[in-house]
Amino acid sequence: MFSRRGFIRIGSASVGTLALRRFGLMPALAQSGPDYRALVCVFLFGGNDSNNTIIPLDDAHYKPYLSARAGLAVPTSAMAQVTDVTGAPYGFHVLLTELASLFTNKELAVVANVGSLVQPVTRAQYQGRQAAVPNNLFSHLDQQQQWQTSVGQGNSPTGWAGRVADYVAAQKMNSSSFPTVLSVAGNVLEGIGANTTEIAVNPGGSLALAGFSSSAASQARLNALTNLLNFNSGVSLVQAANQTLSMSMSDAKALAGALSQATALKTQFPKTSLGAQLEQVAQIIQVQSALGMSRQIFFCSLGSFDTHTGELNTLNTLYPQVSQALAAFYDATQELGVAQNVTTFTESDFNRTFQPTSGDGSDHAWGGHHLVLGGAVKGGQIFGQFPTFELGGPDDTDTRGRWIPTTSIDQYGATLCSWFGIPDTALPTVFPNLQNFAAAKLRFLG
Repeated sequence: MFSRRGFIRIGSASVGTLALRRFGLMPALAQSGPDYRALVCVFLFGGNDSNNTIIPLDDAHYKPYLSARAGLAVPTSAMAQVTDVTGAPYGFHVLLTELASLFTNKELAVVANVGSLVQPVTRAQYQGRQAAVPNNLFSHLDQQQQWQTSVGQGNSPTGWAGRVADYVAAQKMNSSSFPTVLSVAGNVLEGIGANTTEIAVNPGGSLALAGFSSSAASQARLNALTNLLNFNSGVSLVQAANQTLSMSMSDAKALAGALSQATALKTQFPKTSLGAQLEQVAQIIQVQSALGMSRQIFFCSLGSFDTHTGELNTLNTLYPQVSQALAAFYDATQELGVAQNVTTFTESDFNRTFQPTSGDGSDHAWGGHHLVLGGAVKGGQIFGQFPTFELGGPDDTDTRGRWIPTTSIDQYGATLCSWFGIPDTALPTVFPNLQNFAAAKLRFLG
């Protein structure tokens, strides 16, 4: 059976990809009330080397960092140096200057050493195979799926955001049937629920189905198509496909109608792929009231983080895109008066080895550091704990600096979802392994 997700994949070749016009909306229309909440995921595909995203500068960490990272080490002269709320020194990569400023302004927090886990695990347990660990560690596909599903062992047909959308639909938290999860980066597992699905939109295109115009003849053909979709053929597969297409057309019409009221945002976004995605998300957030939405989840992405060779040059290209786009998006939420209602967070396949490769790159690893941004974030703080920077040390799976996570995806996601409005009793349904961790939630959101 087709889902709306499946239809959109087909639509790119047949009836046009569902996409958004670049309109804005007056800030007043975005302010539907204090109950509105949105989560915005930015997935860094390929495995971001977060060892160089933010670096502790105390002697216990920075000296071994310089030694073990060798040619990948970032000197303090190439950092945007900050202190957390306790006065401890850290350095963001110098091309993440905007994020460093947000950290200093207490609008951004870091969650250290997060990764896919089934249960807490030590080095001794990992090496002795004495504890359950996720399947196929260090695999792009497997760990991408684990981040998107929070299921470390076995295959899950649903993503954690999709299961959140199931709860939102069951509790009627939104006043319309418009999808809770919206991706501006193609179809993703994270947004698929058991009873709900995401909608995928392409920034910068047309919402209308290809081949139709405002002429009388064209509208007659569109009406004929609509009648065909509503006709009960008695064939289950045909009915499912017709319903999928009909719902997608309805969603497109609702979104186009809401966006038609809009005026342009004043915030200037960078002319990059991620900038365009986040600009589109901001525009949709502007019209959430017109769409009848009080809960929304968005998925954005940036790729090319698989840096086996020439890593420093690659990050010199990618990091400014991340920093500038996230900063512009936060500025847009402030412009719209919804900064307290929108939380942006990063995900990535995995961190990378602390020890570099012979080609000035790094290999696939495990636990990494992630960013959380928004008005409700307890910014200027590090949550979780950085590993001991010792190859073959207590936090290493082997001798290359593949850090064993000390915070699970389940805990990271449960904290986000609790702020989003999912009660503690429902969190284990969204994150099946959450019960295996003593602290179900962190404290990075107010």
